[in-house]
Amino acid sequence: MSDRPLATRLRVSSTFAAGAWWMLLIGAWGLVGTSDLRADAPEKAFRAGAFAMDITPPRFPISVNGNMQDATAKGAHDPLHARCLVLDDGKVRLAIVVCDLCAVPREVFDEARQLAAEATKIPASNMLMSATHTHSAPTVTAAFQSVPDPEYQKFLARQIAQGIRKAEAQLAAARIGWGVGRNPSQVFNRRWKMKPGTIDPSPLGGVDAVKMNPGIGNPNLVESAGPIDPDVSILAVQAVDGRPIALLANYSLHYVGGVPGEVVSADYFGAFADRIAQLVGAGNVEPPFVGIMSNGTSGDINNINFALTTSPKRAPFEQIRLVADSVAQTAFAAYQQIKFHDWAPLAVRESELELGVRHPNEEELSRAKKLLEGAKGPVLKTLPEIYAREQVLLSSYPAQVRVKLQALRIGELGVVAIPCEVFAEIGLELKRQSPLKPMFTIELANGYNGYLPTSAQHQLGGYETWRARSSYLEADAADKILQATLQLLQDVAKSP
Repeated sequence: MSDRPLATRLRVSSTFAAGAWWMLLIGAWGLVGTSDLRADAPEKAFRAGAFAMDITPPRFPISVNGNMQDATAKGAHDPLHARCLVLDDGKVRLAIVVCDLCAVPREVFDEARQLAAEATKIPASNMLMSATHTHSAPTVTAAFQSVPDPEYQKFLARQIAQGIRKAEAQLAAARIGWGVGRNPSQVFNRRWKMKPGTIDPSPLGGVDAVKMNPGIGNPNLVESAGPIDPDVSILAVQAVDGRPIALLANYSLHYVGGVPGEVVSADYFGAFADRIAQLVGAGNVEPPFVGIMSNGTSGDINNINFALTTSPKRAPFEQIRLVADSVAQTAFAAYQQIKFHDWAPLAVRESELELGVRHPNEEELSRAKKLLEGAKGPVLKTLPEIYAREQVLLSSYPAQVRVKLQALRIGELGVVAIPCEVFAEIGLELKRQSPLKPMFTIELANGYNGYLPTSAQHQLGGYETWRARSSYLEADAADKILQATLQLLQDVAKSP
């Protein structure tokens, strides 16, 4: 990763956990009596509240994205939720929201932020909102041949805001802790280097050096093209009497799948929430416990071990349950080792980074238009046709886009929010350089700006780098985002 100075314009707004007043009072003990200090100075108090807001579509059928062609769901196998956690250290109040959706555009999250800010005492800049990346949820972001329903987008923004309001209404004295487990058994890098001459040409022309999802037991496999991040990071809050309030986990796994196409489902993210509630003994507590699984840096990671020669056949939802239980068991083992704190400082800082857009040149655009003229529609079937349409759509994008980045400090814990499908090695580098330990990244947060490969992975090519609305940021975007988020972590780490 590059360590060069960030040569981009940042427009920064921030909110810090304040503690300087407390230190001044302590320093003034020689000037005032101890009894006066205790009578006048408020004690540090930590509070937390959580709520799982239903965001299942109120009407079906509805578009489902995540594939090259659109799918249509006729009902729900399990409910979708916006899982909301509100924390308050007595000075700073913040909200973390994780939605059972594939990807959410910035304008929807911004609307939800504004509505929530109007209904609560939480500044909009203190809200982190993300999607899990389940591929069996309603289309909210236009992707390939899927188009969102504007009515569902409005419904979603209102429900998120309502969920934050309900979580805030349940703020109660709480204790907080964090920890990290490891589970390498469920994550595999899906990009593989292959034997020469065994990779088909890309739909944009040229030959890649790596292939995504090459197939189990493929005899042409050489080695995976990147690392995995096996960490299962957790943040837990409980009432002062020990009642579990919420557990937020983070794991770098794209999604699991195995969901029939005609239903929506929260995938393993929802199953994890149910399983962790059972493991911590919170099945029947009031207010209800909220389990939350956020997605880490999983842009090149999935649940398929391509090095195997064969793969067991699974019934629908079976693999989801197996993965959810495995990861929940790891989270629970870490949970049992947590040292809970009666108080922890909170801080939030966010910035906007201007990044370039990769556009097709005139020759590429002309070729794309000609290909579309000969396509038999309305549904495009071949990859060249699908990516030709993407080039036409990308040609109307601006030269630069603003990307929202965010960092949170929760006691000793650091959290970074990036609005992309982030490659695992970027998350690992953030953890290595972070001044706060432990630390994890929540991807697909506060908007959607496509895949985020490293510049070296861009050179290798492959699906995640193919220019489309799902992958359009400049090739050096990862370097710039890494430096900007590390600066945000430095800033919140220095907050009092």
